[in-house]
Amino acid sequence: MTSRERVIRTLQHLPVDRAPRELWALAGIRFFRTEEMNQMLERYPCDFAGVEFSYGKAEREVGSEGYVGSYVDAWGCVWHVAEPGVAGEVKESPLEDWAALASYKLPWEQLREADFSNVNRSVAGTDLFTKAGSLVRLFERMQFLRGTENLFIDLAYGTKEVYKLLEMLHDFFRTELEMWARTDVEAVSFMDDWGSQTALLISPAMWRGIFKPLYKDYCDILHGAGKYVFFHSDGFISDIYPDLIEIGVDAINSQLFCMDIESLGEKYAGKITFWGEIDRQHVLPFGSTEEVRDAVRRVRKALDRGNGGVIAQCEWGVGTPSENIAAVFDEWDKVR
Repeated sequence: MTSRERVIRTLQHLPVDRAPRELWALAGIRFFRTEEMNQMLERYPCDFAGVEFSYGKAEREVGSEGYVGSYVDAWGCVWHVAEPGVAGEVKESPLEDWAALASYKLPWEQLREADFSNVNRSVAGTDLFTKAGSLVRLFERMQFLRGTENLFIDLAYGTKEVYKLLEMLHDFFRTELEMWARTDVEAVSFMDDWGSQTALLISPAMWRGIFKPLYKDYCDILHGAGKYVFFHSDGFISDIYPDLIEIGVDAINSQLFCMDIESLGEKYAGKITFWGEIDRQHVLPFGSTEEVRDAVRRVRKALDRGNGGVIAQCEWGVGTPSENIAAVFDEWDKVR
């Protein structure tokens, strides 16, 4: 069974020889522990591959993510980084004053000058399952542009400018996904962190009224071109699991250990593919290898019905020992 076949069968909820693997390595691992990462990938090869492409150079972009200091992203947001290998935080938002919205320009040059010419060749040249990570980050991008506190107040009061910004962003992200839809890539992922540790960041009713229809547009664009849709969100998001299934998300990466894993399995196994994960707040960085194995066994017992539907994914943070990452994949490999 090739990696491509393994992932597709998993997404279609069909039996597989083993759960597909995917390792996310944060920037700190790529910067400072490259040899360890390469050894891990050689020992436990991933079943997923990216594709060769590039976005256009953004006019406002200055500096690089992950280095101590500050940098400006493509949208004009100023990020401050206090620790090497992490993304940092937005400290200066270009739309903190709504008066700036009238003249604000989105970074359309990223899409106008994007080079997707090698995407199809990348797909044809591998037997791995190809997945592209898109720029789509609707809710978080609004926070970065406006400031988190400001945005929550805007949403609470229904400020008209917030809907104008939402329309602008939605147009941009639809355009990007339509570009991906014209390629041969098999899946496209997008993200937004919707949960705190214990609840959704806005009411489920507001989420359904404002954001759900826009996400459905994204899923429709990709499904219309025969692509699978992968979605990531941090935090406690069990309230919107059924909505994500309804609009067509095929695979979801969420912080399972913030929620009731057994309940998620009872309600949604067979309806959506669980794209990982193993607890990266406590177990992976601080647990023993046996505790890591226990966590994998818990996920497997709750979510794996023997008919695909679960991807062996985990995230490697800077403080996580390599033996714990190896334990994740070794334990998953015991499942046939």
